[in-house]
Amino acid sequence: MMNLLSFFLLVVQTHSVTPVIHTLQYFTTTSSQVPNFPEFVEVGYVDEVEMSYHDSNIRKAESKQDRMNKITAEDPNYWQRQTKKKVFRQHVYKDNIEILKKRFNQTGVSGVHTYQVMTGCEWNDETDEVKGWQQHSYDGEDFISLDMKTWTWTAEKQQAFPTKLKWDQDTFLRADYKYYFTELCPSYLKKYVEYGKKVLMRTELPEVFLLQNTPSSPVSCMATGFYPDRADLFWRKDGEQILEDVEHGELLPNHDGTFQMSVELKVEVTAEVEGKYECVFQLSGVKEDLVTKLERRSILSNASHEGNVSVTATLAVLTVVVLLAAPIIIIFIIKRRRSRQAQYDPTAGDGGNELSERREG
Repeated sequence: MMNLLSFFLLVVQTHSVTPVIHTLQYFTTTSSQVPNFPEFVEVGYVDEVEMSYHDSNIRKAESKQDRMNKITAEDPNYWQRQTKKKVFRQHVYKDNIEILKKRFNQTGVSGVHTYQVMTGCEWNDETDEVKGWQQHSYDGEDFISLDMKTWTWTAEKQQAFPTKLKWDQDTFLRADYKYYFTELCPSYLKKYVEYGKKVLMRTELPEVFLLQNTPSSPVSCMATGFYPDRADLFWRKDGEQILEDVEHGELLPNHDGTFQMSVELKVEVTAEVEGKYECVFQLSGVKEDLVTKLERRSILSNASHEGNVSVTATLAVLTVVVLLAAPIIIIFIIKRRRSRQAQYDPTAGDGGNELSERREG
């Protein structure tokens, strides 16, 4: 099974234009003995754009997007209620760390420990299909995950079997999860998408750079600053897309909510090949392609070229962009209807399940 970080990267990675699929995700990390890091952090995202944040230092759930103010207009006590839920979850997950330290024979030994939960759902606005997921991780490794087909739990570690047995036998918990992932989560996702149409439905074209470290290095075509992430970047020769000698990089988020991606081409840039190759960027919702021809004068390189910017400086700037987005990933390195709505608020993700036989909440 993939760990949370791998799953998160898989969720955001794409190399082809796909149907419009929207996502609502919550990433929660509870930690112990991590210097200069909150004991509890929970971040919510709509379509990979941060919408809510809470940690144990500020002890306050808050909006990260202006569009979320519409929720307050409808429900004035919304954020206060969220704060209470997250404070409760912090205590439950902190207890879970102590329970797992016993199961993994780590009691009496000091050290950093983390309990992480990734919860989310996606909605295809063309087919109306919905999917959900929840994965729990301990100390950076998969611990237990929910199988949405059977609504039972999969133990990724031997120490997770007592939890699997407890949660599988809890019929009320199963019903609540089924309701949350099939109805409540998608319904709030659709509401958030409607709130943020101007932001989420926008299109932003990228800046495209051709980069080469040395004259013998592959030529990297990098597109950065585009939105949404439903994009494709590829090389073509004489008007035909090529697959050989091409290597795709990962699609990564920028700090401002836009994205970047790159594709390398192994080719010796000579006068004979100039103009034959071109890097093509395609963005969902935009009819015209963004085409950059391969010409030596267009390549940013460490080699000295009058009036040209060095690739080192350019890559340094792009590295800063990636590092500013890194907290999204670092967090996971260290992925009765009215009564149910009151229990399972969309920003709660899950009910804060405790691993022991004692059920709280």
